[in-house]
Amino acid sequence: MANFQERLKSLKNESSTSYQELAEYLGISLRAVQHYASGARTPDLEGLIKIADFYEVSIDYLVGRSDERERR
Repeated sequence: MANFQERLKSLKNESSTSYQELAEYLGISLRAVQHYASGARTPDLEGLIKIADFYEVSIDYLVGRSDERERR
């Protein structure tokens, strides 16, 4: 099963958005998002919720606990 970093990279590649757009949506720096993508850092709960909302997936999917993308 995928982990958070893999899912974040995959979602970014599938979407027509950039990490810069995600950073602006989250109100954090591009470098912070790049740290998430590399696995150097992980977002807090509020950040996970916002990222899941941004990509319109469930948190379980985002963190690799489920292969089902839909939010319930």
